[in-house]
Amino acid sequence: MTVDRSRLPLDVDTTSRPIRPVEAAPGSPNVVVVLIDDMGFGASSAYGGPCEMPTAQRLSDEGLRYSRFHVTPLCSPTRQALMTGRNHHSVGMGVTSEMSTPEPGYHGYRPASAATIAQILSGNGYCTAAIGKWHQTPPVEVSPSGPFPRWPMGEGFDYFYGFMGAEMNHWYPQLYQGRYAVEPDTLPEDGYHLTEDLVEHAISWIENQQAITPDRPFFTYVALGATHAPFHVAPEWREKYAGRFDKGWDAQREETLARQKELGLVPGSTELAPWADGVPRWEELDETERRVAARFMETYAGFAEHADVQVGRLVDALQDMGVLEDTLVFYLLGDNGASGEGGPRGTFREHLVGHGIQDDTADMAARLDTLGDPTTYGIYPAGWALAMNTPYPWTKQVAHLGGTRDGMIVRWGNGITARGEVRHQWHHVIDVLPTILEAAGIEEPATYGGVTQQPVEGTSLRYSFDDADAVDRHTTQYFEMIGNRGIYHEGWTAVTRHGVPWEMVTAHRRPFDEDVWELYDHSLDWSQARDLAAEQPEKLRELQELFLREAERFHVLPLDDRVTERENPEVAGRLDLHLGRSSLSFGPRVGRLTEETAPNVKNRSHVITADLELVTGTNGVVVAQGGRFGGWSLYVVGGVPHYAYNHVGRDLTVVRGGKPMLPGRHDLVVRFDYDGGPPGSGADVALLVDGATVGSGRVPATTAYYFSFDETFNIGVDRGTPVVDDYLPVRNHYEGLIHRVRFDLGEVGRPADEEGRGRQVMVHQ
Repeated sequence: MTVDRSRLPLDVDTTSRPIRPVEAAPGSPNVVVVLIDDMGFGASSAYGGPCEMPTAQRLSDEGLRYSRFHVTPLCSPTRQALMTGRNHHSVGMGVTSEMSTPEPGYHGYRPASAATIAQILSGNGYCTAAIGKWHQTPPVEVSPSGPFPRWPMGEGFDYFYGFMGAEMNHWYPQLYQGRYAVEPDTLPEDGYHLTEDLVEHAISWIENQQAITPDRPFFTYVALGATHAPFHVAPEWREKYAGRFDKGWDAQREETLARQKELGLVPGSTELAPWADGVPRWEELDETERRVAARFMETYAGFAEHADVQVGRLVDALQDMGVLEDTLVFYLLGDNGASGEGGPRGTFREHLVGHGIQDDTADMAARLDTLGDPTTYGIYPAGWALAMNTPYPWTKQVAHLGGTRDGMIVRWGNGITARGEVRHQWHHVIDVLPTILEAAGIEEPATYGGVTQQPVEGTSLRYSFDDADAVDRHTTQYFEMIGNRGIYHEGWTAVTRHGVPWEMVTAHRRPFDEDVWELYDHSLDWSQARDLAAEQPEKLRELQELFLREAERFHVLPLDDRVTERENPEVAGRLDLHLGRSSLSFGPRVGRLTEETAPNVKNRSHVITADLELVTGTNGVVVAQGGRFGGWSLYVVGGVPHYAYNHVGRDLTVVRGGKPMLPGRHDLVVRFDYDGGPPGSGADVALLVDGATVGSGRVPATTAYYFSFDETFNIGVDRGTPVVDDYLPVRNHYEGLIHRVRFDLGEVGRPADEEGRGRQVMVHQ
């Protein structure tokens, strides 16, 4: 074939038509959304509370405070609603991702028909970054195998640095950058703290974005781990509040309400909502209980102020870069109400309460000076949660205002004329997405990625920016969480509390049809202080029927009131990543597996067989899961094998091998013979070397539902905090050679005798 070269475009000018990315509309604002975790309406000084938060105060002085802004009563649901502009059940996030079930409103998988704000903004020329807590990816997908479409960088973010689960240790965090596991370079003794690290990464990303593409607007989502448990903060922040809470939570509520009235956040006629059943009044506590409770609140207040000061660093950086006035800032002071999950006493070890166990006050009193440091994982008593939700009733998890109403501050220097004003329009977290789109001049997409989009269910609140008297546009909203239910409609609410937030093991809850509904008229009663259900039964029935219609429409039904039980995937009916395999084998480089991707050794007999080599005096961890506040570890100290079982940070069983193993190759085996019976029953443990028993012990109670939300499973090292203090929290890598570690799992709940307590142990030849 002959080519006619005279017809080839050899001299085309390629400089006249450069390929350019999609460009945002001129004048599009930058957007920053900062989300504080587990903070109640009445916690921050900007909302009349005792926690000094100078950045919140500054942003409210330079912008707007919203007095009737609402969220869902739990973490993941609020975040999914924020990202999508849809109700949480509409996008499958009816509960936290760790509690998901196969039901349509609860499966935990965001549908492609609900594009995120990051996807929409990215498709319209924005640079996007997510920093901090994510908590929206199905736990079974949080592993090196993915899949990754529901990780932040699959949901529209160009950059991610943070953690994937419900909470994180602020001293020893286990983080991700993009989809890759990373750990900080510094330690607490070097001055490390997670909040400071997250804000530093947010500033760094914006600085780089501005240096490279200053013509493109940015969207930065900063979701702090603070002020969710564990309360981790350096002592100087806690000590600043020494003595401030000795008067107690009852007096604090009175003081906070008075300040809220002075600030114009609530009407002068507002009353304190009734006190929650089961929570003691301050005067009912003895001297030790008061001392412990006051220290919890001092620690929380220091934790909150420290977080806010770090947010101030971000705001200052925006100002130094010259972009603050062009940035629409949303500062959400809570993803739900303050948490009562510490129970009436509070706890130094949060997982205790999650498993239905109360902490011991005398033990906590003996350790008060450690509260906030790496040896603690604290959360305050429910009385402080009620006070931090002033003037509203109840707490996180509950559909009353204490669980659903939070502070929100909006600042947009070049987009909002008003300064330092309060807005009383009724709004919900699903309203943030349409507000951002309206501010950026972007229409809601009819399709995204070729998928027809379900309607955005939120209502833009931009109409309220410069009109304090504008009539409400969001007039109906349902609430549901773990069977707690509510409905708001045109100034009225009907609510019912089904469960108690700190009673998370749900064996004795009442049937749903026995729940008692309450009725409130907010034209007369701002704070849900006066129940009108007995006086206006017809109005109550009208709202109950409306709730049922909304529940049907948004996939709320069927109701499910299980809490901790659903955190076990086999109970909840979630996908088993290992597809029911009873034998699992891991090489020496496997690690950072979360609870749902690791071998599930809970409530079952199992055998762990480590094929390893060692030299004289070998130290280090062979395999471990969890950490100081719950987990287990197989490790070697001076050549002597050990197995430790840490039950919710309180009860520690250590089986020691007696004498050092000889140098060379060995099979180190743990035989864990479960008693059977209800979840969390005991077990006998035997430690074997090359088929010979070298140690044995008894674990009187085992972990029923979860070892940890923040720690992981690792071969050859125990990352994060140590399961046992026989080795350091860092530098505990196994010093020998690990070939394989195999897990042979029995059936869940079956006692070892039924499976053969004397099962054969395979020995390496």
